[in-house]
Amino acid sequence: MDRMRALEYFVAAAQSGSFSAAARSYEVTVPAVMKLVAALERSLGARLFDRSTHGLALTSVGQAFLEECRPALETLLLATDAASNTSRRASGNVVVRAPQLLSRLILVPALHRLHAAHPNIQVDLRPLEALQITNADGAGVDLLFALGISERIDLVGRPLAQTRLLVCATPQYLQRQGRPRTPQDLRDHQCLQVRSPEGTVIDLWRLQRGEHVEEVAVSGYLVSESRDVVLEAVLQGQGISRFADLSIWPHLQSGRLEPVLPDWYSLGSPMLSSLYRASSLRQTRVRTVLDHVTAVVREVELQCRREYPFLGDTTGSPIAPTRPGRMSKSRRSG
Repeated sequence: MDRMRALEYFVAAAQSGSFSAAARSYEVTVPAVMKLVAALERSLGARLFDRSTHGLALTSVGQAFLEECRPALETLLLATDAASNTSRRASGNVVVRAPQLLSRLILVPALHRLHAAHPNIQVDLRPLEALQITNADGAGVDLLFALGISERIDLVGRPLAQTRLLVCATPQYLQRQGRPRTPQDLRDHQCLQVRSPEGTVIDLWRLQRGEHVEEVAVSGYLVSESRDVVLEAVLQGQGISRFADLSIWPHLQSGRLEPVLPDWYSLGSPMLSSLYRASSLRQTRVRTVLDHVTAVVREVELQCRREYPFLGDTTGSPIAPTRPGRMSKSRRSG
């Protein structure tokens, strides 16, 4: 039995909940995956999965085994690849999809560092606008960076950073319109909102201070599926909105934006994750870009935490309304 390959198949199947998804990740047949996983179970003398018509579910032994072997497997893969590529420089094209705000304000300014260290790597950076992603978003892509994933897709996910949603405005807007003192004061302001691809306007904001949580239904004269559009309007002093701290960090540093209600933080702040096919990490160029982006993002995350320690830690979850929300008129009438 190829134990390393068996472990790779086991981890992929456990993360996706499907032998077929694991097979697609490694571009092999489903029987090949099932055969090696079964051999692994026999060698361990324990059942790792409960199999049913509803899919795969880890047994208690399987869950414990996954937690133990996943980090060890990643370390082994990295070491194996490093040993076999010591004389070969990373090169080639890497297709990356990421939210446009994150790309423009965080990733693009840091690409020169990647190029200086690895001049033979070309990054094909493509936009990702959806709040919820699907398998189609990962087609033909080596690396995908996304916020708030709730749907299971046939890619391996790795959390990179816990973002925090900041309610922000320009200093000029706050001087002109006044500064909200409580979450309920947001009702008296132009709160510009994002609409999900499904047509749901995310207009219920939940904020917490200590043990106290308040919900406020906000409104404003602009709603858009594009965070870029909403950010531009806020930067022009047209209103208040919420953004993931990592996405707007340069504007916070420069003072163009400042947090509103600084002693409150927004619930539902999403995790920023990287997604990729398990086989992709065997490619030096892909892993090099992933390591570079990971380092950049975590550096910015630490800066945000040092600058705004009052925000505390929030539990990662998808960006979504905590009630059904309202449908845009165009979607209702259709």
